[in-house]
Amino acid sequence: MAVRHFLSLLDLSAAEFRALIKRAIELREERRHGLSHDILRHQVLGMIFEKSSTRTRVAFEGAMLQCGGSAIFLSPRDTQLGRGEPIQDTARVLSRMVDIITIRTYEHSKLELFAAHSRVPVINALTDREHPCQLLADMQTYFEQRGDIRGKSVAWLGDGNNMCHSYIHAAQLLDFDLRIACPAGYVPDTEIVRAAGARVSVNDDPFAAARGADLLVTDVWASMGQEEEEQARRHAFAPYQVTAAVMAEAKADALFMHCLPAHRGEEVSDEVLEGPQSVVWDEAENRLHSQKALLELLLRA
Repeated sequence: MAVRHFLSLLDLSAAEFRALIKRAIELREERRHGLSHDILRHQVLGMIFEKSSTRTRVAFEGAMLQCGGSAIFLSPRDTQLGRGEPIQDTARVLSRMVDIITIRTYEHSKLELFAAHSRVPVINALTDREHPCQLLADMQTYFEQRGDIRGKSVAWLGDGNNMCHSYIHAAQLLDFDLRIACPAGYVPDTEIVRAAGARVSVNDDPFAAARGADLLVTDVWASMGQEEEEQARRHAFAPYQVTAAVMAEAKADALFMHCLPAHRGEEVSDEVLEGPQSVVWDEAENRLHSQKALLELLLRA
């Protein structure tokens, strides 16, 4: 049987995505009521992280421990990858020792090469191209707060980055309209946009994108590895800050999301981040529950 990986949201069908959301909501409710289970009993997760992390690391480790499994965290300093061992060699060895692997790295091609030589499922915990695990949590949060997102309007303001790409994929799978507003030179990948068809539009007007939206989303202006571009990015993205005025263009019950960490006063005002429409803390917690559901799906495939 072929190994099933989760390198992109598009590795799921629309039905599977909705089923994962439903399962994640169930798991959150079980934890709220003090229920425990061992759906990951005796399973070991290997975690290769070349980029720093708070939510992703704690969510994966917590998910494994709370469900009866265990996790081994590996940074470049802890492995032979950091000393030049070929990715495919590490994949062949590590996948004989653990049951599932999650990778947080820069180049998406590294993730794909590792998965091609792994005997166990590989999860994309973030690459420069996509961040699919975050979308599981974001969509879980929307479904919990507002119901199914089918037919709704989502506004993405800021960088056409990995998060933006995964939002494009989510629009394809869950059938919502995505309006992306970003400055010239920072638009999402044209092939990814083209593949989404009419569900996705790109312009440079944040107020037009936000108008009538059910959900507004943003991300930091300079991601890890882009620090040297920070000044140029701050200038380019200044008009795209999510402020109370931008939120006022959206529907009265619109939600605001951010994958965190947030730079208050840059991509989002403190007033919006701490305001009544912000669900960023539920969104962050749901990384735990959605990743439990994902681990369960892949380990039972």
